[in-house]
Amino acid sequence: MAQTSYRRLVWRHLPIMIVGILAGYIVGCNKPAVRQTLSFKHIFSRTPQQTVIDVDINKYEPNGVKPVKAALVALVRNSDLFGLRSTIRQIEDRFNARHNYPYIFVNDVEFTEEFKRGVRDLTQAHVHFGILDEESWKHVKSTAQYPHGEKDSYRKMCCFQSGYLHRHPLLADLDFYWRIEPDVEYYCDMNYDPFVFMQQNGLKYGWNIAMPEFMATIPTLWNTTMQFVTEHPELLASDSLWPWLLDEHGNYNGCHFWSNFEIVDLSFYRSAVYQAFFDYLDCAGGFFYKRWGDAPVHSIAAALFLNASQVHYFDDIGYFHPSVLTCPQDARTKGTCVCDSNKSFVQDGMCTVRFLEVKQSIVNPNATKLARLGP
Repeated sequence: MAQTSYRRLVWRHLPIMIVGILAGYIVGCNKPAVRQTLSFKHIFSRTPQQTVIDVDINKYEPNGVKPVKAALVALVRNSDLFGLRSTIRQIEDRFNARHNYPYIFVNDVEFTEEFKRGVRDLTQAHVHFGILDEESWKHVKSTAQYPHGEKDSYRKMCCFQSGYLHRHPLLADLDFYWRIEPDVEYYCDMNYDPFVFMQQNGLKYGWNIAMPEFMATIPTLWNTTMQFVTEHPELLASDSLWPWLLDEHGNYNGCHFWSNFEIVDLSFYRSAVYQAFFDYLDCAGGFFYKRWGDAPVHSIAAALFLNASQVHYFDDIGYFHPSVLTCPQDARTKGTCVCDSNKSFVQDGMCTVRFLEVKQSIVNPNATKLARLGP
């Protein structure tokens, strides 16, 4: 009798129990994790036409279409990981965390997974890794006794940076590149896009350290260059910076831009003029037998084959490459740079002052004082 009453009670309240269970399930499905799962299932069940979502992606987001096809590029080894991580951390803090331009790293051997992970941990931007082919990483032995001269790998690097880096497949779609290196420091926040700045102002080559070269390393470079110019005088730019390369006696003064920092419109390096110049130097053998560096090669080419108005001094970018600091004036007391301008001597050095004087005499000869060149 008791069992019959119990069954009747259950059957009488069964609809209410079912409604309660369903209500609990529905409430549970309103939890964020469950809603997200249901949402993904719903999206993936749609047809391709229905999955298209019109999202306005900011151009500087990692997947955004950048205003300039550009990247930060370095030739590095696996052993450079720690120094490169330091460089990337500073570039991200000062500039690229807001702009997300991709990084491209190339090596003469495969990059390790440790290297790839160590780099990618520091940036949201896309990172690409490449390897050099045998042609661009030549195997030539040398016996010269100059700084780095005994290092075959250093000579290969100079030759590669001079004539092959811009031809690597990973750079094929780029219009500009910013060369970076391990173990350097960037001291200033960059509140503008230097790639856009260069493109909008018709600039081809940007630098921020200029120094005299150690002349013993390039005793034949200038003579070989003059032979090339004599054979091809039509290739010289009409308003070139040629006087910047000469001392008061008309001799080569060794001034060159340090190419460990350079921002370049790659159409210059890809031009028939630059390629002919590099091939001429390469055939002369000076990269491997005289230790010609990529910095004086780039600098001479920019000074001779570009107009003065196309070469830009980034005096607003505080930068340190081991042993040399460049720091904007007054950075000790104001602005967004953290460097000691009292310890920066390159701004007043012969090569920098000479560049400003020569460029101004060509671009703005009526000016009464040297103008600041930053944006």
